[in-house]
Amino acid sequence: MPEAANEFLETRLSLLARLKQLDDQASWQEFVKLYGRLLYSVASRSGLTPEEADEAVQETLISVAKTMPGFKYDPSVCSFKNWLRHLAHKRIADQFRKRPPAGVSAPTLPPGATSQTAPLDRIPDPRKERISPEQFQIFDCYAFKQWPVKEVTQLLGVSSTQVYLAKFRVLRLLRKEVRRLERGRI
Repeated sequence: MPEAANEFLETRLSLLARLKQLDDQASWQEFVKLYGRLLYSVASRSGLTPEEADEAVQETLISVAKTMPGFKYDPSVCSFKNWLRHLAHKRIADQFRKRPPAGVSAPTLPPGATSQTAPLDRIPDPRKERISPEQFQIFDCYAFKQWPVKEVTQLLGVSSTQVYLAKFRVLRLLRKEVRRLERGRI
């Protein structure tokens, strides 16, 4: 089922009620069939590898299972799919935190470098300012995907101040990098 179809999937209260019984395997299989692709799509669009996206989906499902016995659904507070996405975004952030720090994994070429660039010039500057994956995810949702601030705050569990701060920091780094590239220093 394409993600667009998942977006319009109506939350079935009867299924949510059955999920409170953790041993109801048929209901959990139905839940995974209905929402698994949506969760995977959210995870993969956030920039995770297929393996990381699978793990994020699995961890999200575990979070749902832990929450369901005491879960009280109130659509006037938040839609079920938004709540589910919020849980998924927390598990996605966990996956980004599990990644090794920049420079620890296989070396990558810095911007503007090619395989013909001298090896010493290909080493990224460790003093270069960085942003966290979480800040970039906030920026991506707000600036690139053009989600309203309220939606970003609800889905990612951050404050509006964090949204604006992430936008400021990422744009500042992008402008700095553009100026550096325009000056011809690679």
